[in-house]
Amino acid sequence: MPSLEQLINAFVTLLVTLDPPGLAPVFLALTTGMTRQERNQVAARASVIAFLILVIFTLFGKSILTTLGISVPAFRVAGGLLLFVIAFDMIFERRTERKEKSAEMAITKDMIHNIAAFPLAIPLIAGPGAISATLLISGSMPGVMGLTLLCLILLALCALTYLVFLLSDAIDSFLGSTGRSILSRLLGLILAALAVQFVADGVIEMWRDATAG
Repeated sequence: MPSLEQLINAFVTLLVTLDPPGLAPVFLALTTGMTRQERNQVAARASVIAFLILVIFTLFGKSILTTLGISVPAFRVAGGLLLFVIAFDMIFERRTERKEKSAEMAITKDMIHNIAAFPLAIPLIAGPGAISATLLISGSMPGVMGLTLLCLILLALCALTYLVFLLSDAIDSFLGSTGRSILSRLLGLILAALAVQFVADGVIEMWRDATAG
């Protein structure tokens, strides 16, 4: 049975790693052009998918990576590269000619499902950092009770992320189209830097593992 201190540490660690408030502007940028109902669908689907991914890694993460011969640092590098692609699109996708057609852009069910799964659910919510933290915490909370409590913590944090996404619609109406455009590019730069940091951290960890071995 994990102690109260262990549970609090696990909650705080995962809260900081997932950073729900920090995901709100990214959610706005990725769902530009969608109605409130469509955004709600994306928010719900992304939160559920992220929760399931984190639960799977809580229960079977180390076994899955070991079976596939994949290290956590390698997973961090891959997530960083994927995140950089998203950042690149956020910075350069909306050129002048695309802005003129943005109002006519059709939001399909496939698009809603795709955005919810990638990049929102993974790697933004259930990213390399969150998965790494989940793997580490699950190792310190053994037993059925420990893993169950960790899953409940993940459920609470994903529910919080969903609520933040719902509130982001009010932020969107406040920003307007110009604000969204500026925010999208600024976030693209931030995400690009974050992606580079993911890759750098992963490479450093892989180098340490290689030299230690």
